[in-house]
Amino acid sequence: MKSNMNLEAIAGKKILFASMPAEGHVNPLTGLAKYLQTCGADVRWYTGASYAAKMEKLDIHLYPFQRAVDVGAANIDELFADRVQIKGQVKKLVYDMINVFIRQAPKFIDDMQDIQKEFPFDLVVAECTFTAIPIINKIFDVPVAGVGIVPLTETSRDLPPMGLGMTPSYTLTGKVKQAFLRFITDKVLFRKANLAAYEMLDGYGVEHNRSNIFDLNVKASDVYLQSGTPGFEYRRSDMSRHIRFIGSLLPYTSSKKLSSWNDVRLTQYEKVVIVTQGTVEKDVEKILVPALEAFKNTDTLVVCTTGGSQTEELRKRFPQQNLIIEDFIPFDSIMPYAKAYITNGGYGGVMLGIENKLPMVVAGVHEGKNEICARVGYFKLGINLKTEKPTAAQIKKAAEKVMVSSVYKKNIQRLSREFRQYHPGELSASHIGALFNKRAKGKTISFDSNTLHQAV
Repeated sequence: MKSNMNLEAIAGKKILFASMPAEGHVNPLTGLAKYLQTCGADVRWYTGASYAAKMEKLDIHLYPFQRAVDVGAANIDELFADRVQIKGQVKKLVYDMINVFIRQAPKFIDDMQDIQKEFPFDLVVAECTFTAIPIINKIFDVPVAGVGIVPLTETSRDLPPMGLGMTPSYTLTGKVKQAFLRFITDKVLFRKANLAAYEMLDGYGVEHNRSNIFDLNVKASDVYLQSGTPGFEYRRSDMSRHIRFIGSLLPYTSSKKLSSWNDVRLTQYEKVVIVTQGTVEKDVEKILVPALEAFKNTDTLVVCTTGGSQTEELRKRFPQQNLIIEDFIPFDSIMPYAKAYITNGGYGGVMLGIENKLPMVVAGVHEGKNEICARVGYFKLGINLKTEKPTAAQIKKAAEKVMVSSVYKKNIQRLSREFRQYHPGELSASHIGALFNKRAKGKTISFDSNTLHQAV
């Protein structure tokens, strides 16, 4: 509520947002940044110079990376030439953890020390892959609000290891197996990444208790704002008390600038499906092509958004009347017509699908999408195809199943109702305000259970 004392504590504060320069890392935080502005905070952002235009539109001052590398999906192999020689999903993930994330942390800190001279920030809001989180409090003596832009990464004795896309077992046998797998992932699969992180933190005298790479940023945050709700997260008996679910963090949209889109065919077909690979994935052969092949010349209307990848080529290749192919379409304009949502499992897109009660077909493995897709399948919100490259037959069979099955519809509707109970901007701002009040009073944070959703 606006009268909440925690919200009032934000007025006049200087807040620095910090994120990796990638769509899925920047966009989810934009709505929160704008909300904090309405609370009276001076909000500025530290990320790659490639986001200058976006920040200008948002009216948020940008401090671009200076020493840190402005790395994204489009230029990662160019910046890290030896990366293309890495074979295997886990090996490439470890390489990225070390080179793209961990070794950037000292450069982040150096840049932020320059920023602090001009903008003496009172708090940092950093998305969960920003590897400087454990160092910020020690160097700058300010609190950090970590933001989970992917499913909760914190290790749990009740769950399999993070990063492998496995679903949990709560039986005794299952727990024993999961404990063994957690040991193997820590000591073998992600050992190099863990050691690189320890070496980096030791250089700053930051205690880490040899936590694994997936726990470090969560545990180092003063409050950890997790996008999503308890109903879209595995049950844990040992979740840290400073973790707060805040609902779906979605990109900022101005009601004045919302563009609508319409096509008469939306009302001419009983079955409508949406197909997307987001804006990062450029290989249209992964999901877009097999989905278009699956439904061309059928009684199902396919609305395909390419994110700007080979749109004209796909239109020429698939000229069928029941196929709509566009660079971008505001999903709010078409999701009310759809019966199914086919996606590679980007977290923001999945959140949007849940909010719009759309059963899903998900096919994603890399960049942590295996964890997102695993949850879609586990909670029976749709079908997880467990591959990056599904066939047309797989997509068609799965999409037709989720469109008619009452199980998926019922579960997605239930979770959508849960999502509506959360107000991400207000909840996040209230938790952040509590940090300021704690700092001012020197007391333990006290969250008002009547206005804030506690993690359960």
